[in-house]
Amino acid sequence: MSRFFVESENIGNNLIIMNNADDLHHMMKVLRLKEGDEVDISDGVRWEYRACIESLSREEAELKILDKQAFASEPAVEVTLFQGIPKQGKMETIIQKCVELGVHKIVPVFMDRTVVVDRGNFGKKIQRWNRVSAEAVKQCRRGIVPEVAEPLKTEDLLSDGTGSGTPDLFGEFDLVLFPYENEKGTTIKEVLRAAVSAADSRPKQVAVIIGPEGGFSDEEADAIVAAGGKSVSLGKTILRTETAGMTALAMIMYELEM
Repeated sequence: MSRFFVESENIGNNLIIMNNADDLHHMMKVLRLKEGDEVDISDGVRWEYRACIESLSREEAELKILDKQAFASEPAVEVTLFQGIPKQGKMETIIQKCVELGVHKIVPVFMDRTVVVDRGNFGKKIQRWNRVSAEAVKQCRRGIVPEVAEPLKTEDLLSDGTGSGTPDLFGEFDLVLFPYENEKGTTIKEVLRAAVSAADSRPKQVAVIIGPEGGFSDEEADAIVAAGGKSVSLGKTILRTETAGMTALAMIMYELEM
């Protein structure tokens, strides 16, 4: 069943209006849909619908709502991935696979050992990465499109926003995980299970911080831990940057969602 995203203002009590030219072209020319065919619609916020096409043209489609349900495929835990920006095309792979695994949001981060340089056209990369996220969502049939946010620097990541320079790492998160290649004692499994057993409920908001190809500088690692990040090991081997985030996300979903 094909899935499309429609702004909530285009969804009424009984009808859904689609007017996105790309979606209409995809429906007509690629999927060869016609009147009477059924599709899945998501408002990207809370609700998903089963709908039947009543009319379809290049300008607009009108669909009758057959069923309305709250998202069934979205994880209860919202994981934000703070990804040290890698070189070449690795970011697209990271986004695609992490979206499939259930990430809620991805924030690219310029870190001390990031090779990529912002030459003034980084906005185009963000646009492309958000398209990658949207395409991955359609494939795995999720209810929302995870946002790829504007990039940050490490110092922005650790700032409390007051200009005081006092570390205040992500006060909005219940848990901040810092997979670190030099961590030899504490595993991500131990931290996740301790977080579940120590709280009345499972963590709802989790942050994961992944370094670029060269890893974290010593100064960055110290600052993240000082700000409240939980240094964890993902196993006995050192993972590539494009593998580490996926691995951490899969472990989080196993421990907190299964």
